[in-house]
Amino acid sequence: MALDKKQIAKRIAKEVKDGYYVNLGIGIPTLVANFVRTDISVEFQSENGVLGMGPFPFEGEEDADIINAGKQTITTLPGASFFDSAFSFGMIRSKKVDLTILGAMEVAENGDIANWKIPGKMVKGMGGAMDLVASAENIIVAMMHVNKSGESKVLKRCSLPLTGVGCVKKVVTELAVLDVTPNGFKLLERAPGVSVEEIIKATEGTLIVEGEIPEMVLD
Repeated sequence: MALDKKQIAKRIAKEVKDGYYVNLGIGIPTLVANFVRTDISVEFQSENGVLGMGPFPFEGEEDADIINAGKQTITTLPGASFFDSAFSFGMIRSKKVDLTILGAMEVAENGDIANWKIPGKMVKGMGGAMDLVASAENIIVAMMHVNKSGESKVLKRCSLPLTGVGCVKKVVTELAVLDVTPNGFKLLERAPGVSVEEIIKATEGTLIVEGEIPEMVLD
């Protein structure tokens, strides 16, 4: 069975290490904070000026003044801090963030990412995406492997306007975990019950398959 969005976030949460400072993009990435191990210390940063984000609040406990960059209500952990966007982007541009987790419309086999604009559709702006992809050393993309028409979003080359070039290190989709290598996407793990053949069929970009591919472990 393909993963749902929460399960994608749960798998990505396994990439978060003790002591990391992590930026979460809008969409699936915001769910990652709900699944990080409780025995490690992690600081989640949002480019609107929050450090120390916690899980989403329970219904009825929301505070409309405490939001992330996607304008979703959030919780904060003890010791959390608030600051202006200039300070926040200074933190990003000076590479103080260890891991950036972003959504994407397309990712290319060389690590290019397109995640901000579809030509002809109105958008509010790029937000912090360009700064994040230009500054982060480690970028993981959380996305669906195919679009609503069943067309691959894991491509040889992006067709949409690029956000960043050669910056993505890993991709986690509803079907697979992929490393971005100089030779293309390397298949590391497959979703429980999903065959390698299904992943090959859903991937337009070069896909490297070596040996037996294990299923993801989500628990």
